[in-house]
Amino acid sequence: MPSFLFITLLLSFIHFSFSLPSIGVTYSTTSTTTSPTPDKISATISTLKIPNVRLPDADPSLIKAFAFTNTSLFLSIPNPLLPAVAANRSLALRWLYRHVLPFYPRSKITLISVGNAVLDSVAEQDFTPYLLPAMRNLHLALHELGIKKIPVSTTFSFFSTITTAFPPSSAEFQQPAGDLIIKPLLQFLEETNSSFLINLYPYNLYRLNSEIPVGFALFQDYPFNFRDDLVTGVRYFNLFDMMADSVLTAMAVMGYESVPVIVAETGWPSGGGEAGEVEANEAYAEMYLKGLVRHLKSGVGTPLKKDGVAEVYVYELMDHEGGNNDNNKVKGRKWGILTENMTRKFNVEISSGVKNYGLMGIFLFFIAIFCAFP
Repeated sequence: MPSFLFITLLLSFIHFSFSLPSIGVTYSTTSTTTSPTPDKISATISTLKIPNVRLPDADPSLIKAFAFTNTSLFLSIPNPLLPAVAANRSLALRWLYRHVLPFYPRSKITLISVGNAVLDSVAEQDFTPYLLPAMRNLHLALHELGIKKIPVSTTFSFFSTITTAFPPSSAEFQQPAGDLIIKPLLQFLEETNSSFLINLYPYNLYRLNSEIPVGFALFQDYPFNFRDDLVTGVRYFNLFDMMADSVLTAMAVMGYESVPVIVAETGWPSGGGEAGEVEANEAYAEMYLKGLVRHLKSGVGTPLKKDGVAEVYVYELMDHEGGNNDNNKVKGRKWGILTENMTRKFNVEISSGVKNYGLMGIFLFFIAIFCAFP
């Protein structure tokens, strides 16, 4: 009888366990002659024990360098390639033959984003008509090659996608993109067991809204450092959760709340940027990163979703000469957790645990031991 009780409670203990969000970093390459070699980047990632890396440039030599490292790779297809991939599946196959097939599964490729922040570039060049056809062609091309464990998605920017961050209960996808682009895309993600990818920067929202206390954006536990959503009665203690729940609400409005959410980019600059960006400093950047990692490792999720976001990628691994390497961000800002010469700027451990069993699980575990061994 005690053995049966032990097994029953142990199963309950396992049932109460849940996965913590996986934490990774973005590494974007540069064209400078001082860029580290792919092997150096791979070795650095392994030394820092960072489990996931997002490679927006998807350089084949870099993908190869991660072979047998057990580091999960999140690749991206650049926006200018979308029209060609959408028009012809053979071009999707060609991209896979160059970036995936020679390395997979020795290099642990786990996700491919077709484009990044496509809605942000509509004024310059509109890639939105090609987005879903390109994703479908890449998905079919992967299956044609017998690769069925690499999901396909695309990455959106919070500010060009979501109507509001507060209150989160009022958030919706901006129109007409919501109905014309995002809704059919969410259906594709649900059908293919993929995830919704979003770039989420509390720093940028804080800069746009002077009413937001900096401590609220930096995960600080100050008195009265909270905001209440009067519609849901939910209390928010940090801006990251508020923005994440705005995304989750917008998805729920369209009937796709079960699709996992991955934060493809987040971070806080440690310097540079425009005149007057006094909040872009190393002290605040370290506070944001420590607060983010601590929050994700706590396993509390977001107020509207117990298991929260599935993965989070910090932007980015290292500073670049002259600032960041992304045209969608303010030039000169330094987002790296490492300096240009690859020394650490912050005392932040990004590597994350796999499981969090919670108080209920621990309680059941000790009861099971007590009953099994009277």
